[in-house]
Amino acid sequence: MKQKVAVLGAGSWGTALAKTLVENGHDVMIWGNHEKQIDEINEHHTNTHYLPDVKLPEALKGTLDLAACIADADAVLFVVPTKATREVAAKFAAVCQNKPVVIHASKGLEKDTHKRISVVLAEEIPADKRQDIVVLSGPSHAEEVAVRDVTTITAASENLASAEYVQSLFSNEYFRIYTNQDVIGVETGAALKNIIALGAGALHGLGFGDNAKAAIMTRGLAEISRLGVAMGADPLTFIGLSGVGDLIVTCTSVHSRNWRAGDLLGKGHKLDGILENMGMIVEGVSTTRAAYELAQEMGIEMPITQAIYDVLYNDVDVDDAIRAIMLRDYKSEQEFTFN
Repeated sequence: MKQKVAVLGAGSWGTALAKTLVENGHDVMIWGNHEKQIDEINEHHTNTHYLPDVKLPEALKGTLDLAACIADADAVLFVVPTKATREVAAKFAAVCQNKPVVIHASKGLEKDTHKRISVVLAEEIPADKRQDIVVLSGPSHAEEVAVRDVTTITAASENLASAEYVQSLFSNEYFRIYTNQDVIGVETGAALKNIIALGAGALHGLGFGDNAKAAIMTRGLAEISRLGVAMGADPLTFIGLSGVGDLIVTCTSVHSRNWRAGDLLGKGHKLDGILENMGMIVEGVSTTRAAYELAQEMGIEMPITQAIYDVLYNDVDVDDAIRAIMLRDYKSEQEFTFN
């Protein structure tokens, strides 16, 4: 069934998802706040800053007018940076005249509050201006989805019917959606894997090989699971698409801006210069602070996260951070998840 979908956020992931929705036969409008970018989408059917060499469907329309974008929408997809979610959600609530399904495809924890994105959306958007909130997450690079590379991700909602609605909205021959009702687990895995990707990139930048890559991914998954379960997640979620799946794709690919940022850190570049030259948000940097502070509050041990936090915020040398982890008290692997 053809649906009207508003996509809020014209970055790489928002554009790729909007393109997929148009190709599925839906009526799609994408909102952004940069006039030149929106003009390019409408006039040239490209978004070259984020997806070079990708031709967008002519049916995809861009707008600077948030109210026009969401008018009569059946579903509204938030794909804005974590730090902008609360502000955009409040603006959405102020102009929304109907009750769409709210979907989000961002990955992070809010600075200072440490809240998951679905919680932020629920706080800012009154219940009479939305149906259920659904999380769309999993192992996916926008660059690959945009060229129809085979991809599988998860739609998570406490209401299974809402997750199934999003599943039907997006699924096609190259983009397959699985449903899940563990919203906490899916969002936690999505946010925290960016921290581990920074570390994996740093190891590569330092010249370490596959052994080190396997170590940080495996022990990183232990940390993600430990914090996620303490927050109320199902531990099985972390061996699924939004857990180990997202961790693999983000820790092993040059498409990952978090991996690229970590790689540059390992090669001796300064964080400020990396972020300035990246041209896109590196969510793992702010998420590292939020996760570190949250773990401290909850009494959860996260040594890799702490090491990356020290590198980013305490000017600890990357080599020294690695050495500190390797010389920690010896542990049993049976302590994998909860200790």
